[in-house]
Amino acid sequence: MLTNELKKIFSNSSVATICTALFKKGLKNQFIQGVFPLNSKLPNMVGLAYTVRYIPAREDLNGIEVFKNPKHPQRVAIEECPKDYVLIFDSRKDPRAASAGAILVTRLMVRGCAGIVTDGGLRDSDEIKNLDIPAYHNRPSSPTNLTLHQAIDINKPIGCGDVAVWPNDLIVGDKEGVVVIPNEIIKEISDEVKSMTIYEDYVIHQVQQGASIRGLYPLTDEIQKKVFEDWLRTQNNN
Repeated sequence: MLTNELKKIFSNSSVATICTALFKKGLKNQFIQGVFPLNSKLPNMVGLAYTVRYIPAREDLNGIEVFKNPKHPQRVAIEECPKDYVLIFDSRKDPRAASAGAILVTRLMVRGCAGIVTDGGLRDSDEIKNLDIPAYHNRPSSPTNLTLHQAIDINKPIGCGDVAVWPNDLIVGDKEGVVVIPNEIIKEISDEVKSMTIYEDYVIHQVQQGASIRGLYPLTDEIQKKVFEDWLRTQNNN
């Protein structure tokens, strides 16, 4: 369950800060590689993962007629991805064929899903970038997924951009990219991220006023530490 408080924290946090918080916990490989936002003006994408896995297409099993099957995994995922979840594809880092297109992404948007991520490509990308739903991909790709990808699994562990993703992991995206937070430590990471964001905002203000980063970032100077703690108390009292 992703509470409104958790959503607010991650909606106001950068992926860079989250990556550092994860690194402090020993998790070094949670940033999805080679994935970029179609519309960098949208707010952060925050939602639990609902996964789809593609394997290489085999021509005798993956003709255009498979889309007539109401149980086709890609089509089922579009209709069953829960509200406020992120639909995330394992497309084997292969953008030569699209993982989805504007019609399917529009359906996700209308159903209230939080976003879509693929380490492959999206077709109709010029349309998708104008939709009110965050979308992340490797690059535009016009061919249908059937030409190279065969949807095989829904809501199972996948790999996306060299990152392991389990169903219900937290997916956060910003203007730089997408990070995956294991479900079991969402609250723990949120506490760390909240503290880090407050301090980083404080440091930015100090540096803009001419302060040196020595002892300030990271916070190793005892005098600087006391100044920050005094400042923090004043903020908490307001």
